[in-house]
Amino acid sequence: MSALGTLLSRQSSSGRTVGLRSQLVLATVCAGYGLGAACGWGSPGVALFMGDFGLSVAALIAAVSCFLYARTGGSRFRPAWLLFSLSSAMAAGGNAVWGWYEVVLGRPVPTPSPADLFFLCFAPPAIVGLLVLAKRPVTRAGWVCLVLDAWLIGGSLLTLSWSLALAHTAHLANAAGESVARAALSLAYPLLDIVLVSMVLALHFRRVNMNRSAVNTAIAGLALTVVCDALFTAPLLRSAYHSGQLLDAGWFAGSLILAYAPWGARRGQDNAVEAPAPEPRALSRPIAGSLAALTPYLAAAVCTLGILYNVVEGRRVDRVVVLTGCTVVLALVLRQAIMLLDNIALTQELAQKENHFRSLVQGSSDVIMIAEPSGVLRYVSPAAAGVYRRDAEDLVGAELSSIIHPDDLGGVVHALRRFLAAPSREEPTTRIECRFRSGNGDWLHVESTVNRHEGGLLLNSRDVTERVRLQAQLQHNAEHDPLTDLPNRALFTTRVGQALGGRRAGDPGTAVLFIDLDGFKAVNDSIGHQAGDELLVQAARRLQESVRASDTAARLGGDEFAALIVGDGTRDQAARECQVHEIADRLRLRLSQPYRIGTGEVRVAASIGVAFAEPSITPKDLMRNADLAMYRAKAGGKDRVELYAPQMQADVVRRSELAARLRTALRDGEFALLHQPVVHLASGTVVAVSAQARWRSSQGILFTPAEFLRVSEDSDRAAELGTWLLEEAVEQAADRFGAGHPVPVSVRVSAARLLDRALPPGSVEALLTRHGLPSGALMIEVADSDPRISFDELEQRLVALRRLGVRIALDGFGSGYAAVNALRRLPIDVLKLDRCLVEGVVESARLHKITSGLLRIAGDLGMQSVADGVDVPEQVRALRAMGCTHGQGMAFAGPLDEYRLRRTLIRGKYPVPGVGPSAQPVLAGGAIPLQSRSHDETAVPPT
Repeated sequence: MSALGTLLSRQSSSGRTVGLRSQLVLATVCAGYGLGAACGWGSPGVALFMGDFGLSVAALIAAVSCFLYARTGGSRFRPAWLLFSLSSAMAAGGNAVWGWYEVVLGRPVPTPSPADLFFLCFAPPAIVGLLVLAKRPVTRAGWVCLVLDAWLIGGSLLTLSWSLALAHTAHLANAAGESVARAALSLAYPLLDIVLVSMVLALHFRRVNMNRSAVNTAIAGLALTVVCDALFTAPLLRSAYHSGQLLDAGWFAGSLILAYAPWGARRGQDNAVEAPAPEPRALSRPIAGSLAALTPYLAAAVCTLGILYNVVEGRRVDRVVVLTGCTVVLALVLRQAIMLLDNIALTQELAQKENHFRSLVQGSSDVIMIAEPSGVLRYVSPAAAGVYRRDAEDLVGAELSSIIHPDDLGGVVHALRRFLAAPSREEPTTRIECRFRSGNGDWLHVESTVNRHEGGLLLNSRDVTERVRLQAQLQHNAEHDPLTDLPNRALFTTRVGQALGGRRAGDPGTAVLFIDLDGFKAVNDSIGHQAGDELLVQAARRLQESVRASDTAARLGGDEFAALIVGDGTRDQAARECQVHEIADRLRLRLSQPYRIGTGEVRVAASIGVAFAEPSITPKDLMRNADLAMYRAKAGGKDRVELYAPQMQADVVRRSELAARLRTALRDGEFALLHQPVVHLASGTVVAVSAQARWRSSQGILFTPAEFLRVSEDSDRAAELGTWLLEEAVEQAADRFGAGHPVPVSVRVSAARLLDRALPPGSVEALLTRHGLPSGALMIEVADSDPRISFDELEQRLVALRRLGVRIALDGFGSGYAAVNALRRLPIDVLKLDRCLVEGVVESARLHKITSGLLRIAGDLGMQSVADGVDVPEQVRALRAMGCTHGQGMAFAGPLDEYRLRRTLIRGKYPVPGVGPSAQPVLAGGAIPLQSRSHDETAVPPT
C-alpha cells in the first residue's frame, strides 16, 4: 500500500475509533442513569434531584449542542437545529420549574403550573424543525398529499388514543368537576405528542439525503422523548408517577441522543475517506418507496379496524372517534383522488414521451441496433433500409459478425472485448469504425457508438463512406501538387525518410536529384502564366515517365522538381555514381527538349544537382546537399548535372559559423559603440553624435553593421542588438553630460523595432530616467522601407515619444518608397538625406536638382536637414549652398571611440571648407532649434 493510502487508512480508522468511543460514552452515561433510576438513586432526595434537575441539565445540553451546531453550519437546515435547540430549552425550563417545586420548595407541583407552559412549548418547535428537515414537495399536489398524510397518521393515532385512554381521561376530569384549564391541560399533552408522532412518521420517508446520519439520530432522540411522553400521559402511569423513576431515563436518553446527533454524525463525515460507494441493492429503493406510499393507508386501516372492533364488541363509539374517523376516511379519499389524477397525468406524459422517442428512433438517419451478448441482432431501426439498403426485418436475427468486413472483424472484436471488460463508470461508451456489407454487396464505412444494454450492446451507427472518401481525397491533396499531381515536398521528404530507414537503410546507392528549369521565368513573362503551367505539367509527365516505379518524382514548388532514386544494393559506389549521373543526364536532355505549347514550341533547360546517401544522414541533410549541388550547377552555367561535394558547403558553414558567433557576441561583450560627429555646415561646430555599433570578434576581425546584419537572420537577435545599442548610447551620453559635454546623441531604430512589443512605450522614458539623461538629448532616427509597416501605429508611437521630448528624424530620405507619405503623416523634426543622394550631388546635375528640391521641401516644412556620407569638401560646399544645415561624414571625421570623441568635443569644431575664420554659425551653438513645447526641452541636433 502506498504512503498516501496508508495515511488515509489511518485517518479513516482513527475517525471510526473516535466515533465508536463517543457512542460508548453516550451509552454508558444513559445506562448509568437508567440503573440509578431503577434503583431509586439510593434515597428519595437524590431521586427527586436527578429526576428533575438531571433531566433539566440533559435537555440544556441538547439545547446548547444544537445551537452551537446551527452556528457553525451554513446549510439550509440551520433553522431546524435552532428549533430543536429551542424545543430542548423548553424541556430544560419545564424540568427546572418542576425541580424548584419538588426539591427547593418541597411541595407538590400544582396543576396548572409554569412547568406546563414550558412542556407545552416543547412540541411546536420540534414539529416545525421536522418540517424544515423534510424533502419539500415541488408541486401543489405534493403539498396537499403531505398534509393529508400527516392527518391520516395523526387522525388514526387520535382515534386510537381517544378510544383507549383520552376519552376515559376526559370523562374522569368531567366527573371530578375539574376546571376547563385542567381538563384542557390533561388533553393537550397527548394531543401534541400525537401531532409530533404523526410528523415523525409522515416525514420518515421524506427526509433529505444530506447529513442523513445526523437527521436520523435527531429523529430517534425525539421519538424516544415522545414515547416517554405517551407513557406519562397514560392514566395508570401518571397517577403513580413521581420524579426519579425509570421513565425519566427515557427522557434523559432522548435529550443526550439529540445532543449527540449533529456532532457525532459530523465527526464521522469529516474523518471518513471517500471510497467508491458499493452498488445499492436492487430492492432497497422499491421497498422504501412502497413503505412510504403505504404508511398513510396503513394508518387509515388501523383507524378503521379500531372503530370496527369497538362496534363488534358492543362498545359505545364516542362522537370524537366518529368525527375523526370520518375525516380520516375523507382525507384518504381525497388523497386517492389526487394520486389517481397524478397517475393519469404521468401515464399520458409517459405515452407522449414514448411516442416522441419512437418517432426519433424511427425517423433518425442513424441506424440503431440492439445485439444480444451472443452477437445476434434482436432489434434494428427502420433507418437500415436507407443506410444499408437492407430491410430491418432481414437483419433481425442475423449475427453482427456476418455484416462486418472480414479484415475489420478482428479489430472490432478486440475493441468490444476491451470495452465490456472495462468498468462502466470509467468507460460508459466507445466508438468503433468498420465496414458493413450493404444490400447491393458494396462495403460501407460505418461509424458506431456502442453502449451497454441489458448485458448486450446498443449500437448507434451512421454511414461515413463519403467522409472517408473526402478524408482520403484531402490526404491526397495535402500530399500532392495540385497542378501536376506529383508528390509535394512533404510527401517527398517522407519517402526519402522511408528510403533511408527501411530495409535498405544505409544503402549508398540511394540518391536525390534536385531539378530546376532554367529560363522558366522568361516563359511566364513572355507568353503568360497559363502557358507556364502547361509547361510544368508536361515537364512533370516527362519526369514521371523517366523514373522507375519504385522511384519517386515530386514537384517541390515553382519550377523546382525532385526525384528519389532508390538504391539497388550495388556495392561498387563509383559504378553507382556513374549510373545515377547517366540517369540524371538523360533526364536533363529529356526535360530540355522543346515543349509544344499551343501552336508554338518553347525551350527551357534543366540544372540538376545529385546527392547520394551517406551513413546516418537525415532526409533533411540529403535534400539540402542535392539543393546545394543544383545551385552549383546553375552557378556553373546552367543546363548541366552537378554531383554534391563537401566543399560546396564551405561557404554555407562559414556563414552559419558567423551567425552563431553573432548570437554570443553580445553576451561576451564583443560589440563596441562608436560615435560619428554631426557638424554644423556653416560653423563647423559639433552639435551631436550619431551612435554606431561595431563588432570585433574574438579573432580580431572588425565587422561593420552591413556585414554582420547580413548573416543575422534571427529577428530576435536583431532586436536584442537594437536594445543594446539604444541602452549603451543613452548610458554613454549621460556620462558625457556628467563630464561637461552636453552633446545629444542620435540612435537609428527601425520602424519595425519601434512597433515591436518587446519595446513597450514606457521603456524609452524609463531608460532616460534610469541614466539621468534629459529627454531632449536623445534623437530617434526612423528608417524602414517595409511596406507592411502600419503608418497609423507608427504615427501614434512617434507622437508618444515626442511628448517625452525625444526628437524624431527621418533617416535615409530619398531612398525609400514611402518618403512622401512619411513626410505627410509622421511627426518628423529632422530630415536626413540618404548617402546615395549625397555621393553624386557634385557630379550629376539631375541629382543636384533632386537634392536641392528635397532640401527646399524640408525648409518649407520647418524641418532641419542632415546630409549623411559627406566625404569630400566639394560635397560640403554644394550642400551648404543648397541650404543643408548639418552633415556627417569623412569630410569631418569617421566613427570615433570614446577617448577620441571627448578630445573632439573639447576642441568643439572642425574647419569647414569655404568658410573663413570670421564666419559665424547660422544658429547659436549650431543646434537644431526645437519646436514650441508646453514644457522646456533640451535642443537636440540631428545625426
